[in-house]
Formats: sequence, structure tokens, C-alpha cells
Amino acid sequence: MTEPTPRPQPADHQDAAFTAARPRLFAIAYRMLGSRADAEDVLQDAWMRWHQADQSTLQSAEAWLATVVTRLSIDRLRAAKAEREAYVGWWLPEPLVEPEADTPSPEKAVELAGDLSMALLWVLERLSPEERAAFLMRQVFDQDYAEIAALLGKTEAACRQMVHRASDRVQQDRPRFDVAPDAHRDLLERFAEASRTGQRDAIRALLADDAHLVGDGGGKVPSFMRIIQDAGQITKIYCELVQHMGDDIRYVHVRINGEPGLLRYVDGKLESAQSFVIENGRIVAIYVVRNPDKLAHIGIGA
Repeated sequence: MTEPTPRPQPADHQDAAFTAARPRLFAIAYRMLGSRADAEDVLQDAWMRWHQADQSTLQSAEAWLATVVTRLSIDRLRAAKAEREAYVGWWLPEPLVEPEADTPSPEKAVELAGDLSMALLWVLERLSPEERAAFLMRQVFDQDYAEIAALLGKTEAACRQMVHRASDRVQQDRPRFDVAPDAHRDLLERFAEASRTGQRDAIRALLADDAHLVGDGGGKVPSFMRIIQDAGQITKIYCELVQHMGDDIRYVHVRINGEPGLLRYVDGKLESAQSFVIENGRIVAIYVVRNPDKLAHIGIGA
């Protein structure tokens, strides 16, 4: 007897399955690419492939979609590597910004689950696309090595090696200690007030001696072409802005990539999104995104 031909799933069923998986898919794509726009493009491409697939043969829609999104992200990241090498100055991820007081929706909580910090994404930029995928799949999304091997088309042993190398690299450069959100926010409140009013000694006291600052202007606005690795120089930078702008500086507390951060408005316009790494009660790193293209989607505090 001839087996019946599998019937395609109705479009509304396809859309519901994709919608349910979407927060996790965005979380994968954004962590891979560090760009909201690129992540959305990947998800659009995945959605089109999802509608073209024979879904009657799939054991897990979410697993299939996660595999497709990861592979598409690897391809896009390979292409982006050349663009980022030609980028003017330092390239920082596009910040995901939310009002500080808002409670994330369940969907948003999935997107933000796990370490999504600017500090981690900054380190991940030093990995190859496949190393980045292997590390994220294992350390962030807790997939086993058999799944990672199938996804990357490599042996489990090779994937273990990639994850081990990537983990060593990340461990060297990422913050050594977790900071409670309240303590993080309290320190930023003091830093924002000192920076707004140009209190040189107060700013310097909040910075670790080996603090560094990374700025991203993308060639669109002035920014630093080198990493500032001197607490005194960082203090001077914040104080000089006050000398030039005075009362036209305003800081707004927000969450940036799931952590307390600051938006800085100068002369009423959003000038930067700033993320901070804190250790032992002092700021050890500041990531300042000034590229207007990466700030365009932020509508908080205007």
C-alpha cells in the first residue's frame, strides 16, 4: 500500500512555531553578530527557509530553526569580519537598551538570559565565527557536543577543542567577579553625578588604576582611535566635556544588554550609550558607543 504524501503544515501553524522560537533565535543571532539589524536579517532569512522546508519530517522545530540561524549567523559573521577590519576605529556591538524600571516580558527575558554583556561580546569578537558558535552553543545555550558537532559539521573531539580554546580566551579577558545589580547601579549613580558636575577627584576615586575606555564612533562622530588605558586620562576626558558643555549634559540610567548602564545626552541629543565593568567596587572598563547608526533605535530619555 502506498504511503500517503505528507501534508504541508498550515501557514498559521508554521508562523506559531516560529513565533514561539523567535526569542531564542534572536538571542543566538545577536550574540553571534553583535548587531540588532544583522540578527533581524538572519531571522527573516530563517523564516523564509522555514516556510520552504518539509516540516512533516522534523523532530523538533526549535532545534531545526536554531541550527539554521546559527549557520546563517556564521556565514554573515564571516562576511562581516572584512567589513569590521575596515571599520574606522574600534567596533563595539550595537547596544540593546531598555528602561531601567521596566520588567522584561517573558519573551525579552529569553533574549537576555545568560551573559549578554558588552564585555563578553567585546571578547567574542576575537574568536573565529565557528569558535564563537561553538562557545555560545555550549556555554550559553547548554547544547551537548553531539549537537554542536552536527551543527558545525565537525567531530565531537574537534568541537571540544574549539570550546576549550575559546573558553580559555574568554576567561582571560572577561570580568573575574559578578557584581550585584544594586551595587552596580549605586556605583553608576555616583559616577554619573560626578561626571555630570565635573568632580575630578570623585570620578578618579571610582576608577581602578588600570581602568580602560573603548570608544566606537564608526567614523561618523569623533571618537578615540586607541583604547584609553589610564584612569587619569579617562577622568580628564569626562571633566573636559563638562568644561565645554556645562549644564547641557544629562545621564539617564538604563539597562544595556541586561546590565545597569548609562545614556549620555549632550545638548538634548543622545550622544552615547555607556556600559561598565566593575570589580572590587571600582570601574575597570567603560565601553562607549557613539556611532549614531547604533544609537538610532534608542528612544529612551529623549
